[in-house]
Amino acid sequence: MAAPPVDEQGRIEAAAAKEGAPASPFARVMSSSIGRNLGLVIGLLLLCGVGAATAGDRFVDTDNVLTILRLAAVIGVVSIGMTFVIIGGGIDLSVGSIVALASVWATTVATQELGEDYHWMMMVLTGLMVGTVCGLINGVLIAYGNMAPFIMTLALMAGARGLAEMISDQKTQIVEVDGFKDAINGDILGIPTLVWIFAAVAAAGWVLLNRTTFGRRTIAVGGNATAARLAGIAVKRHTVLLYTLLGLACGIAAIMLTARTGTGSATHGQLYELDAIAAVVIGGTLLSGGRGTIVGTVLGVLIFTTLTNVFTLNDLDTSTQAVAKGLIIIAAVLLQQRVARRGDTS
Repeated sequence: MAAPPVDEQGRIEAAAAKEGAPASPFARVMSSSIGRNLGLVIGLLLLCGVGAATAGDRFVDTDNVLTILRLAAVIGVVSIGMTFVIIGGGIDLSVGSIVALASVWATTVATQELGEDYHWMMMVLTGLMVGTVCGLINGVLIAYGNMAPFIMTLALMAGARGLAEMISDQKTQIVEVDGFKDAINGDILGIPTLVWIFAAVAAAGWVLLNRTTFGRRTIAVGGNATAARLAGIAVKRHTVLLYTLLGLACGIAAIMLTARTGTGSATHGQLYELDAIAAVVIGGTLLSGGRGTIVGTVLGVLIFTTLTNVFTLNDLDTSTQAVAKGLIIIAAVLLQQRVARRGDTS
């Protein structure tokens, strides 16, 4: 075989050397989770700057800041659970419906009577149980029934909301147990209890993902399920646990939303699945699985909630908000793909 021309051989060698050259320290930092989170922090600060410039004192007011945090808390808890499922290579479109069903079941007459006769924690336990069982159903049918996550969770999205409508007779159920609302919708040290709950869930999620065998197995399953199975990980059982964990998160969010609104309704949780997935993607979690951060998800939730608040203070319609969110999601996915390509060639 004839050798390639000298100039062509030199070009090939130069290209190979360029690909094999170590990345600069700045490039390595920016492609790491620290760099991605730093970019999210900068984006959030820029968004806050826009809010302060366009809405003035209304945006920087303490009550408005607490309102942003209170609104972020509920969808934030769902997003933490969604982060685990997506890192594990799955997806869940039923979270909004699970929140609605759990809120309705926790506020039925029978459940509230139990809360009055014994303790308002009976309502909390009911909501958590409903959410967890729904997540368990998703996990079992996906893992052992070999159903595609998209199809299974789409079916539960319709079924759970329909069941919530049947239980509530399509009526809004008012919470009559005062202790329930006072305890969960109150303040601790001047900060809403809902925000403390969100912070606790985020901290627990961070520890679970980064400091436990469960977190390492989640990343392994999402990165390559076949390799994880050959390494001795019970992939199907772990998948069930991931969806059950997300169901529990939905139950917690349902209790928070019920306490905040004072109602249980089949209309609760509308579009939560889209908001949660968007926050997770913005936070740097790969939709293909195998990589993600809890800190990034928290920042993603805050970015979207702050964006909504800025739009509301400036009297911009919901259609404009939807367009802006869509553009942000597209930009985030394109950035993910670029970072992934760089990682593959490094």
